[in-house]
Amino acid sequence: MTNSLFDALMGDHRGSDRDFLILPDGATLTYGDIDRMSARLANLLVAEGVAPGDRVAVQVEKSPEALALFLATIRAGAVFLPLNTAYTPAEIAYFIKDAEPAFVVCDPARAERRDDFMSAGAPLLTLATDGTGSLTERATNQSEQHDPVARADEDLAAILYTSGTTGRSKGAMLSHHNLASNADTLAEAWHFTEDDVLLHALPIFHTHGLFVASNVVMRTGGRMIWLPKFDADTVIRLLPQATAMMGVPTFYTRLLDHPDFTRDLVANIRLFTSGSAPLLAETHRAFEDRIGHRILERYGMTETNMNTSNPYDGERRAGTVGFPLPGVDLRITAEDGTEVAQGEIGQIEVRGDNVFMGYWRMPEKTAEELGTDGWFKTGDLGMVDPDGYVVIVGRGKDLIISGGFNIYPKEVELLIDEMPGVLESAVIGVPHPDFGEGVVAVVARGRETEPDPDAIVAGLSDRLAKFKQPKRVIVLDELPRNAMGKVQKAALRADYADLFTS
Repeated sequence: MTNSLFDALMGDHRGSDRDFLILPDGATLTYGDIDRMSARLANLLVAEGVAPGDRVAVQVEKSPEALALFLATIRAGAVFLPLNTAYTPAEIAYFIKDAEPAFVVCDPARAERRDDFMSAGAPLLTLATDGTGSLTERATNQSEQHDPVARADEDLAAILYTSGTTGRSKGAMLSHHNLASNADTLAEAWHFTEDDVLLHALPIFHTHGLFVASNVVMRTGGRMIWLPKFDADTVIRLLPQATAMMGVPTFYTRLLDHPDFTRDLVANIRLFTSGSAPLLAETHRAFEDRIGHRILERYGMTETNMNTSNPYDGERRAGTVGFPLPGVDLRITAEDGTEVAQGEIGQIEVRGDNVFMGYWRMPEKTAEELGTDGWFKTGDLGMVDPDGYVVIVGRGKDLIISGGFNIYPKEVELLIDEMPGVLESAVIGVPHPDFGEGVVAVVARGRETEPDPDAIVAGLSDRLAKFKQPKRVIVLDELPRNAMGKVQKAALRADYADLFTS
């Protein structure tokens, strides 16, 4: 038995002197460098008592060492648990309590406020953006040799938390085969080879940056221009060295705003992909008019990685997410679970090797959303058009995707409803030219005190990650309701559809 995911990603490149990461200052790290770094870290994990199947929780900024830590975790047979760097201590405390990691790594600045990590009862080490910290210090004297721990395809490789509509987050369990098979599928669908250089400006606590971008490149032996974050000037400077770029809509709107973003600049680029949030049709058109490239939009989620993609060869149709990827089955169903006719709207369900194993310690939720036949209810509403393209028309459960991050309104509403002057609230997402969707809180006045929009935003600053906080608070006498008394969020979205785009 091999280590399914580690061998899939690094098998042919381990120890190679082939360039792997190109840093903003021009320095490079080879596949051999990352292999040795991950070996030292894997040996440290084992020395600290991390056993196969244990969780390793990580909340750090992006760095080569952070990527090596992911490889080290799966190499040691453990389960990687990345946490968004924007999460507040209260949010982190929940994840730590739920996942019970055996080992925790955080940024040095967060280690000073360590109460949120302490429920783990596990070693807490630090890792900074520049690669310094107690983690790398402790790993310095570890051996650069480490035989990957044998893992089967069905063994757990990662847990990624995704919010629930009740406000309680769910840990999506992804197996070695889930991740390795999807990397293979995407590499073939998007024609990645060892000659590619991917400009990587995405975070790596998220499916998009880690399990799509990084895994695909490692699987094919390519290189990555490794940027700590998206900065338009830096991207403009380095794009001529790249052959591909993966991003979210915000990246592309920022590039379109840059005067130096020209056709000559991207002469070597063969592919731009976009995901994690809807790409506006206007952005599609403006991008193609500006540089002659049509962005390839695709559709995925935490529980499944990628499900569909517009074609590499053929028409990349704006407003659609293309066709089901090879090995992925997709159907559109009515509320009773029956499949609807082509062209009709219903719930999107998917099945394939990419679909996760279930939710961590939530068997009832798993049974509700992942059937015994392998079909996963995505919660997204869509249709298949006459040409077979999948069109997402809305989302069940009122999920908001802003800047590539998932936001579930109930979590925000519960906090707003506690605030002075608020009778009740409805949090919605409306089109935003930069973030795909902007978070808007619509609140109904209480009987005695007038709600203060500025105070509401300020009151959320220490309780919610920045990306979850409303960009606008609107005060009404009452929220619209249907005959059954349910708040009509669709009506609110229609009323404020032009709030950020007019």
